[in-house]
Amino acid sequence: MIQFKLGAITSKLKNSLFSHISIKQKTLFCAPEKMSESIYDKYETVIGLEVHTQMLTKSKAYCADEYEYGSHPNTQVSPISLGHPGTLPKHNIEVVKYAVKMGLACNCHIAEWQHYARKNYFYADLPKGYQITQDKTPICTDGFLEIKLKDKPAKKIGITRIHMEEDSGKSMHDQDVYDTLIDLNRAGVPLIEIVSEPDIKTGEEAYQYLTEIKKLVKYLDICDGNMEEGSLRCDANVSVMLKGSKVFGTKVEVKNMNSFKNVERSIDFEVKRQIEAIEAGETIVQETRTFDAQKGITITLRSKEGAADYRYFPEPDLPPLRVTQEFVDEIKLQMPALPKALFEKYTKELGLNDYDANVLTESKEVAAYFEEILQFTKNTKAAANWLMTAVKGYLNEQAVNMEDFILKPKQIAEIIALIDDGKVSSSAAQKVFLSMVENTHESAENIAKQLNLIQESNSDELQKWIDEAIAANPAKVAEYKAGKQSLVGMFMGDVMKLSKGKADPKIASKLVKESLDKQ
Repeated sequence: MIQFKLGAITSKLKNSLFSHISIKQKTLFCAPEKMSESIYDKYETVIGLEVHTQMLTKSKAYCADEYEYGSHPNTQVSPISLGHPGTLPKHNIEVVKYAVKMGLACNCHIAEWQHYARKNYFYADLPKGYQITQDKTPICTDGFLEIKLKDKPAKKIGITRIHMEEDSGKSMHDQDVYDTLIDLNRAGVPLIEIVSEPDIKTGEEAYQYLTEIKKLVKYLDICDGNMEEGSLRCDANVSVMLKGSKVFGTKVEVKNMNSFKNVERSIDFEVKRQIEAIEAGETIVQETRTFDAQKGITITLRSKEGAADYRYFPEPDLPPLRVTQEFVDEIKLQMPALPKALFEKYTKELGLNDYDANVLTESKEVAAYFEEILQFTKNTKAAANWLMTAVKGYLNEQAVNMEDFILKPKQIAEIIALIDDGKVSSSAAQKVFLSMVENTHESAENIAKQLNLIQESNSDELQKWIDEAIAANPAKVAEYKAGKQSLVGMFMGDVMKLSKGKADPKIASKLVKESLDKQ
């Protein structure tokens, strides 16, 4: 009797348990059945990005500790960055300058008074148990960035705020089999957090927005933009709502993405997951998820904290800081030309097409190199072509960064001058370029002479090659005389072969036609 009851209970529990597991597996692990595209079209996506950019200052945000990525763990710390009793933080004015620069680049309003707050949360890698940040008074507000989309007009993405704060340390879960290791070197490193309006609608738009952010921080020299090293990090807040609705859906935060492409992938997956969950009658909960790049899915990390959980209150150890208009105006004068302004210059003033202008402004280093070439040549199109083809091709082949390229912009201008002056052909100039990267101290003209590439423009010398080419092709001469004018090109090709590329094409072409007409 007892056995029977226990067996029945066990059987009942077993069935209940397996039923529960089956439901969980279907919800969490099994791919939902494919829905018709019309289901997805019912919904509108709402995406906001929070981008943390690590400042390239020499010291930390509120103390003099240095920080260098990759240093031996826990060697770049001090009693101040570790939050020891009796220590006091101090403003790092460079962080304020960098924040103002980014605010100006993002068309933001710069607040006059800077107040700081403590954001309390207890992570193992946050030594003070709180983070010094800005809560109600961010340094920059109400800005925007323009992004370019394929086959679509440019779109403005609003910037809600940019505020200054400090970074936490780093938890390493894969260094030890049994324990999580803590490196506090990064604790206290200055950050600015750039918070967008929920204007982003797709993973592609998020990708382009991040590309513009990275481009700006690198142009401004305030961050290296290295997502793999964590100096630029992005959290995505994703929700969906029925089209036409004015009420946003429950947002889900996605963290721990180590590339722009993974940000795009995670958003695309999360949007699809939320729509399918809602269509299946499930409720979206506010939570923090991580992205598994290998599987291409997001996974629950923890429930999302709200502002009340952080218990913000004014930072008692840092006095308010005033940013005057004079201070902002001084920084404006120090600002470099930014990608958008350079794009306008290259297309409207220099007459380059949109494609060339985009390539030339994709990085600060490429744009700076191009600007310097223009100091030595007026042939803008040739300068752009040489930089985009020969120079970038060489860099890609040798796996070298633009800033480490061995030739100076003036040397590229020398090669362009050889072509413009008719001294070498375009194909010969390529040989000069390849030789120059091996012999950087030689001028372009000297190398062209050493390689016997200087074009022959002497009419008597050219005529010898022309006569030889004509004598070798009597049948073709007859065809030319019968009206086949296109054969001039064939004879020119023979002349170039006979001269080993040294014949001046312009003069030789004229002489070839004159010689054929006399036949």
